[in-house]
Amino acid sequence: QVQLVESGGGLVQAGGSLRLSCVASGSIVSINAMAWYRQAQGKQRELVARITSGGSTNYADSVKGRFTISRDKAKNTVYLQMNSLKPEDTAVYYCNADITTYSGSYFVSGYWGQGTQVTVSS
Repeated sequence: QVQLVESGGGLVQAGGSLRLSCVASGSIVSINAMAWYRQAQGKQRELVARITSGGSTNYADSVKGRFTISRDKAKNTVYLQMNSLKPEDTAVYYCNADITTYSGSYFVSGYWGQGTQVTVSS
């Protein structure tokens, strides 16, 4: 009933930039926090950046100053602008959102996108 679809991943050289997008669709009453996570091969999934419904943001130390998270509430979309990319940023990037739906009662659940691959070559 709720889908998150990411786009914008790809192959880029070190020092380059990419912009990821994630659109939420379905029976959505409201979207609370939205976030980007990443999982490199052989490693655990980690939080990259998070933005609340009020616009407050927080970032992993490893991406501070290089990545910027933003959202367009009217479009149910969250973005991740990634600049000065490094080979260690290579990972599958996942969108996550806390979404309120209604089915007789209100439910708040976390949803995940399918992931988009980001590869940074040295």
